[in-house]
Amino acid sequence: MKVKLFSYSQLDTVIHSLTGFTKLICFLLLTFAVMFSYDIRAILCILAFSFAMLKVSRIKLSQIKLMLLYTFIFIIFNFVVSYLFSPEEGVKIYGTRHEIYKLFGVYTITAEQLLYQVTKSMKYFSVIPLGIIFLLTTNPSELASSLNGAGVHYKAAYAVSLTLRYLPDVLQDYANISQAQQARGLDMSRNEKVIKRVKNALTIIIPLIFSTLDRVELISNAMDLRSFGKNKNRTWYTRRDFTRQDYIAIMACAAIFLATLALSAFVNKSRFYNPFN
Repeated sequence: MKVKLFSYSQLDTVIHSLTGFTKLICFLLLTFAVMFSYDIRAILCILAFSFAMLKVSRIKLSQIKLMLLYTFIFIIFNFVVSYLFSPEEGVKIYGTRHEIYKLFGVYTITAEQLLYQVTKSMKYFSVIPLGIIFLLTTNPSELASSLNGAGVHYKAAYAVSLTLRYLPDVLQDYANISQAQQARGLDMSRNEKVIKRVKNALTIIIPLIFSTLDRVELISNAMDLRSFGKNKNRTWYTRRDFTRQDYIAIMACAAIFLATLALSAFVNKSRFYNPFN
């Protein structure tokens, strides 16, 4: 079975034609904008922009459905836990109280708490498409060369490249080991109890750790044989210069970031959008 999750594939799209460093800058700008603002209007706009770029990049649902599932589970878990530990956080932030439904004890559903928690959930969900686009449309070697060109030491840049490059290989190893263990009678289905499934999972994780360590040693030896790190600088085969598209993309993302800051500073007078005043 071939695992295609989180793996880079070269396609003829506008997103793929951008340099890795451009995509990194755009990812950071949009992520900072989402993390800074609690204005749900701005967050939903960035979310819509992210999904539009996801469509432009022609990323298939089969590549990201597992990530989307885990993200959805995390958001629901975070939503419930946030309410259980701080059911009045929205009331404290917005300074008003509009009760919708009384549950029990201190737990009451208010419009302020709903707005706060929905906004926070949208913040998490907005970042996911941005990360997917960055991971699945960026050549790891080209990103490393771009980082080095921007002043990052080539050792650190190469470490980033190796991380992105070998993540699909680790997932492939996991799938291979899992299938081999299941062929020997290991049951990972829902037919087994949770405790038994956890124990069975350990029989996959331990070989995966050893295979990963073997790969690390192999790569380290290969780099040592080629005298990696001997010189202060190095050349890059995949290095590309900025084009007009790169400057346009950076300026567009910078404009979104600045617009989010201006919205908080001059319109809302706060990081929070308060429709209850």
